[in-house]
Formats: sequence, C-alpha cells, structure tokens
Amino acid sequence: MAEFNVNKGIGRSPEFKGLKSQYLFIFAGGLLALFVIFVVMYMAGIDQWVCIGFGVVSASVLVWGTFRMNSKYGEWGLMKLHALRSHPRYIISRRKFLRLFSPTIKNRKA
Repeated sequence: MAEFNVNKGIGRSPEFKGLKSQYLFIFAGGLLALFVIFVVMYMAGIDQWVCIGFGVVSASVLVWGTFRMNSKYGEWGLMKLHALRSHPRYIISRRKFLRLFSPTIKNRKA
C-alpha cells in the first residue's frame, strides 16, 4: 500500500523552500510580472539575448531580494513595517488648550 505524508501544518502559515506567508505572493507575483515583461520585450522586437539577459538578471535580483526580506523581517515583520509607516508620527491639534476640555455642541437641531 502506498504511504503518503500527512499534512501536519493545520493552522500554520504556508511555507515553500523557506519563504513564508506574504513573501510567497511577492515571489510568485514578481516572477509572473517578469515573465510578462519578457514576453512584451520579445514581441516588441528587442534582441533575444537582451531579453534573456534581462530575465535572468531580474529573476536573480527578485529571488535574492525576496529571500533577504524573508530572513530580515520574518513572517510578520514586513506587514508590521508597512503598518508602522502608515501611522502618523504625531497628531497636530490646532485648537486652543482650554477649548479641548470644554463641551461643544455640534449639529444641534431645534
């Protein structure tokens, strides 16, 4: 009888060759985009070796960059970095200090 490995990763994030969670999507999307750019360049009439060289160099940079971000930021670190950059550093309030503590009536209809 054939033996199959049981998936024991229930509740864990997906992983492929060390890449975890969002880095898989970055990697797959980047390779798909590079393939589309390669095809467009080839169809536009650019020399075949230039297209191949561009594809190899770009794919190498993509693989290196994705694995480097994976090791540097970890599974959730890239999302935390993005959240940190989207929050304001400080909040500016241009109201007078005493007005902040006084009750205000807004949009009251009689």
